[in-house]
Amino acid sequence: MTDALAAAAVLALALALTAHPARADEARTRTFAGSVQLDYLAVPTERPSRGFTLDGATVELSLKLSVDLTKSTSASVKVCFACHGFEAGMAYIDLRVADELRVRVGRMTPSFGAFPVRHDPANHRTSDKPLPYDMGRMLRLGEWNEGILPAPWVDNGIEVGGTRFFEHGQLDYAAYLMSGPKGDTDAADFDFIASRSRDRYYVDNNSQPVAGGRLAGSFELRGHGTMSVGGSLMAGRYDPEAKLGFVIGGVDAMIDLRAVIVRAEYLLRRTQMALGTDPATRFKYGPGASGRFDDYFVKDGFYVEAEVPLSRVELVARWDGLRRRGNVLASSPLTSDTSLYRYTAGVAVRFGSVRVKSSVELYDFRDFDRELAMHLGLATPF
Repeated sequence: MTDALAAAAVLALALALTAHPARADEARTRTFAGSVQLDYLAVPTERPSRGFTLDGATVELSLKLSVDLTKSTSASVKVCFACHGFEAGMAYIDLRVADELRVRVGRMTPSFGAFPVRHDPANHRTSDKPLPYDMGRMLRLGEWNEGILPAPWVDNGIEVGGTRFFEHGQLDYAAYLMSGPKGDTDAADFDFIASRSRDRYYVDNNSQPVAGGRLAGSFELRGHGTMSVGGSLMAGRYDPEAKLGFVIGGVDAMIDLRAVIVRAEYLLRRTQMALGTDPATRFKYGPGASGRFDDYFVKDGFYVEAEVPLSRVELVARWDGLRRRGNVLASSPLTSDTSLYRYTAGVAVRFGSVRVKSSVELYDFRDFDRELAMHLGLATPF
């Protein structure tokens, strides 16, 4: 069965099950929603650009169905289609004891960072994602191996969370155990394709879950808007032998003054690498001052984004970047201390529920020539 047929079958089965008539005392609230975006990426400074990005037209589609089974139990399933084909973006059950205590079990996007909450294309104003959360649309994606943690990061596991409401604000928390990222025994970084490939199975590759959590707060600004701050952490092992560790940390902030919305986020990942039997030939650079090869690298990234809503028109400006410090494989074109900064100017025009998005991006690489990228897209929720 093809990916498309499998996804259609899953969604049709879910709709059929929830459409079954219920007795009055078993009435269920069903919510079906989705979003779709068609985006065209052109790189006028490099033709053809297929060698270092996924240019041309791409479609991002999400279809979500949620059902309230009881007052304290609900189920959700989501099917996504993007560059990597069809995938189950979520399939979980929520058990709610109170606002302050919720247990989620199944396949989900764990609570990490602020952007993943609005990763669906109809929920953000640019055609692509910020560099720390990029998934396939940045230039030189192969050389950089994507960003820090591609969004949405979909994983299997359990999450406990909740919300404490108070006057003029709320406090949210979450803690989880997930299967985690994957890599080979001799890995020098995550293998994001393996994490999403059915050929490797959607299971934990080392029998050790990764652990993580998030703490965030939102506050009203005495009638002038709202602001929020948050922090996230994830750590564990990613290779089959459970010897290579990683830790990802992030902080984020948002302020909504109605006339302008400003968002900022910073992520850092420290990733252990396998040195192999002969690191002198495996890596591009020799040992450090201590005479030994470092067995890790550090990769961090950020974005600062401002939105100015003007009736049907929304102006967007974003500055984001990535840095990587540490040894690289001998075959890598990167240096041991490299960076990428991107400058984006965009506009989104709304026609009813449909948005037409357009943006121009300047990529400033340390190890490569500067490049210009242009997006033109159309997105809508439904």
